Amino acid sequence: MKIAIGCDHGGWKLKEKIKEFLDYDGYDFEDYGTDSADSCDYPDYALPAAEAVARGEKEKGILICTTGIGMSICANKVPGIRAALCNDEVIARLSREHNDSNILVMGANSVSEEKAGSILRIWLKTEFLGGRHAQRVHKVKNIEEKYCKPSLLG
Repeated sequence: MKIAIGCDHGGWKLKEKIKEFLDYDGYDFEDYGTDSADSCDYPDYALPAAEAVARGEKEKGILICTTGIGMSICANKVPGIRAALCNDEVIARLSREHNDSNILVMGANSVSEEKAGSILRIWLKTEFLGGRHAQRVHKVKNIEEKYCKPSLLG
């Protein structure tokens, strides 16, 4: 599985730990930055990671900022992205099972490194259930098509 990972300055330290978890578990990932705790703008890192997932270059994405809110908002502007802010394991599992989320977002101030690792592993291993949930995800795609300009991604 190929994974895009990105953060702003508020999520940089946790992103570095998440990369260790991904390495340990044998995942292939590309780091879209940032590379320090120097102040920066989250859209500069959320957008290229989300676009890589939307284009199919990466199967999933992981984004981290201080709260996770900015990264979630930005990533969800990209057609085809279903970014889910998950600060516990139950929400991580349900975001995959019910919503087929393709980007995991975490708030660095909301989860410990240990908890982030647990959330990450559950999210990566959980499959979409389909069935009645597929119908709902399809309705979300219809909303996206209604309100978004034609994608330049594909």
